[in-house]
Amino acid sequence: MAATLTYEIYRRNFVQEEQNEEEEDFAYMGPLESEEFEAEDTCDTHLIEQTERGFRCAIDVPTVLYKYIIGKKGETRKRLESDTKTSINIPKQGMEGQIVITGPHKSAVSSAITRIEVLVDNFRKKQPFTHFLSFPLNDPKIQEGFLRFKDDVLEQCSQDHGLDESIFQNPAKLHLTIGTLTLLDESEVRKACGHLQECQNFIRDITGGKPLPLQVASIEYMNDDPAMVDVLYAKVNVTDGSDKLQVIADRLVEYFVSVGQMAREWDRVKLHGTVMNTRFRKDTTAEDASGLSRQGPNEREAFDARNLLKTFGSYHFGELDLNRVSLSQRYSADCTGYYASAGSISFC
Repeated sequence: MAATLTYEIYRRNFVQEEQNEEEEDFAYMGPLESEEFEAEDTCDTHLIEQTERGFRCAIDVPTVLYKYIIGKKGETRKRLESDTKTSINIPKQGMEGQIVITGPHKSAVSSAITRIEVLVDNFRKKQPFTHFLSFPLNDPKIQEGFLRFKDDVLEQCSQDHGLDESIFQNPAKLHLTIGTLTLLDESEVRKACGHLQECQNFIRDITGGKPLPLQVASIEYMNDDPAMVDVLYAKVNVTDGSDKLQVIADRLVEYFVSVGQMAREWDRVKLHGTVMNTRFRKDTTAEDASGLSRQGPNEREAFDARNLLKTFGSYHFGELDLNRVSLSQRYSADCTGYYASAGSISFC
């Protein structure tokens, strides 16, 4: 408990100190005046081993984050070592391995671990997501229905402001996003695949070991003004009227949040199959995932969807039998055109 509370204190202070600084120029903050790191004698998630010379702990950190622990000209590591009276050994550039912390006291090693975790946590949050859990909707029947929708909309609504072919989804990548992950090395990808496999039993309990029959029909928009729309999406429902798809999505997010590989954004997953997105206008490789985007609101040209919604609001795209969850890789494609999969599980 003590280590957890100290972590939170450091995290809050670190965020405040670091907010307006460039990453390369970051100098790590010193210990809080009210804190005595010698009082820390536990580390909740890491094994601290006693050796002939003191104590030792090896921790896994993605190699892309080493530079943030080292700091400019090694200043961050030096400050960490000085403050905690430990030695921090980091693999050289281009080499993989664990960061090894050694010190004369267990509390000192524990304190160094806490501070490194603060650094890693904050810089991880700055990285773009690399993968996302998805329900594929690229069934041939749905793709066919989507292409009919696209042709009909362009034929009848092309004169509406901002509406053109460039903002339509790639039919091969139609999907429902469940949640996003930032996986910074192969080890983290393997862990995520393992966690996904651990979810298979509860998913099969929900589905009864059978595919989920889904209907993709009707469209909605994300914002409040139908004359200024950025994202238009198709609704997806289980044909028997049950909430099984929603339950599976929510349980998946709950599990990945519990193992620390996903951040909770909403109380419930918003299941939506994006069919049009203004981000595609400038970047055809962009993915729609929980509305995350590098583009600011002023960099997107919205479109007028009033006529489209009036004419195609109840459009029926088709039905499919959903049978898998995929750990999809961002900015990728497999032989079918869908996102390359780092791992997947089936419903039956």
